[in-house]
This record gives sequence, structure tokens and C-alpha cells, in this order.
Amino acid sequence: MRLHDLAPEEGSRKNRKRLGRGVGSGQGKTAGRGTKGFNSRSGGGVSPGYEGGQMPLQRRLPKRGFTNIFKKSFEIINIRDLKGFEGGATVDADALVSAGVLKNTRKPVKLLGQGDIDVALQVKITAVSESAKSKIEAAGGKVEVA
Repeated sequence: MRLHDLAPEEGSRKNRKRLGRGVGSGQGKTAGRGTKGFNSRSGGGVSPGYEGGQMPLQRRLPKRGFTNIFKKSFEIINIRDLKGFEGGATVDADALVSAGVLKNTRKPVKLLGQGDIDVALQVKITAVSESAKSKIEAAGGKVEVA
């Protein structure tokens, strides 16, 4: 078999219905929309969540809490993720991306203290938890919050 021999299974592909192409097509004139009414018009049809005039579910249910629009969201890494770095290495967002720990540097990075570390690292990062800071400094490293 070659590439030019490939074809879809017989009957698996169906031509789309061509609407409004003359009365002989079976879908001409009103194009299957019926006559008059909101659904026959362009742009017609009910919006998602519309329940025929009944109070929609989204409005019937109670609302709770609020969304803090000033919330800072961090990319979270743990001390156990720093295992691949050699002693004395500088660990910043770019180094974490090149090591494959982070995907990108769009969000600020926070280091948490899960895991153990036995090499001295120079960590330059947006935010660090107290436990992570104490573990890095106990291993002989330095933490710089930028």
C-alpha cells in the first residue's frame, strides 16, 4: 500500500447538505427552516440557557462567595524539583524552564518546601516559603527573592 492508495472507508464520509439551492433539491426556498418565526430568521434561535421564559437555572441557584480580581497566582515548584541542579548553580525562572521543571516564565514562581536538598544552590525566585528557605540555607545555599 502507498500513500496515494489511501482512501476513507466506503460510506464513512458524507457530503454536507447544500441548503437553499432550488426547490428541486428538497432543501430549497426556506432551506429546511420552515416558514416565519424567530428560528427562520438569520441570527434567530434561542440563546444557551434560555428555558422558554421560565427563570433560568443559572438565575434560580444561590450565588456564594466572590472572585478576588487582585489574586496573585503562582507557578508552584517544590524543593524536590531542584534535584537535577549541581552544587553552586544559580536557579532562576529561565534555568527552571531549560531544566524542564517549568513550561514558561509567564507566571511568577513560588518555591515550596516539599522534599529534601543536599546541594548548595543560589535561588533567585519571585516567592519562597519559610520551610523552603530554611532547607536551602541549611544545605549551604542562598535565597534571593526578586
